Amino acid sequence: MAYGGVEGGGTKFVCAVGTGPDDLSATTTIETSDPGTTLERVAVFFAGKDIEALGIATFGPLDLDPASPGYGRVTASTKPGWEGVDVAGSLAASVGVATAIETDVNGAAIGEGRWGAGTGLDTFLYVTVGTGIGGGGLVNGVPMHGLNHPEMGHMRIPRHPEDPYPGGCSYHGDCLEGLAAGTHIAERWGRPAENLGEHFEPARELEAYYLGTAMANLTVVISPRRIVLGGGVMGMPGLLEATRSRMLESLAGYDFGGDASDYLVAPGLGARSGVLGAIAMATDLG
Repeated sequence: MAYGGVEGGGTKFVCAVGTGPDDLSATTTIETSDPGTTLERVAVFFAGKDIEALGIATFGPLDLDPASPGYGRVTASTKPGWEGVDVAGSLAASVGVATAIETDVNGAAIGEGRWGAGTGLDTFLYVTVGTGIGGGGLVNGVPMHGLNHPEMGHMRIPRHPEDPYPGGCSYHGDCLEGLAAGTHIAERWGRPAENLGEHFEPARELEAYYLGTAMANLTVVISPRRIVLGGGVMGMPGLLEATRSRMLESLAGYDFGGDASDYLVAPGLGARSGVLGAIAMATDLG
């Protein structure tokens, strides 16, 4: 018995078949382009594969209200062409199995909770820092929802007093995502995070300032037992450690009840958190 998982991101879709981290019989990566082409290529990957159900963890925002006529659709996305796309319905019809859908970050949290850095914890957060910034998590083992799903990347945080960059978020300008996402690192420094050259140290210091401040805010508002920090930008050498330090500086001696080195951690599943979370969602349907 096998299950399908799809992790949908702004630059790529990752698809897999299996039952968990030690059992992935097939995987593929598909470039994110227009919705029709992207979802058709996902369906082609699963064609002929004997899966019981399909889990989808994708970028949004998403309508996740099961009672809503728009359930499973992308809502007010800044990704050109994706607003209103029925991701869940399209893949359910083309793949021909029951589907479950969540945000990419809630999906990653489900994966980390099942097999990774959140195992055994009732409440924790997963924050991804990549092309954009998003956050989700589990509270008492259940993905975080409310009027909408969490949009932690749009948190407003104090600007660094020496940062002239105005911010790049199309909604807020200098929210967390507008200041610290990979896209805006490249805009600020004129080169991507993996190729900063002589700008590396000041870029890392600034990134840690914004991320550490945000992690302190999440700590005092939600009080999770752990925060998992994933995404491509977190591959910057020394950034996780610098973010821990900035978080503690921002907390200013407030005792949050944990040890920073065990509290702010890298994903236990590495880059596979999202697609494995999607498979976990599918197994729960099966």
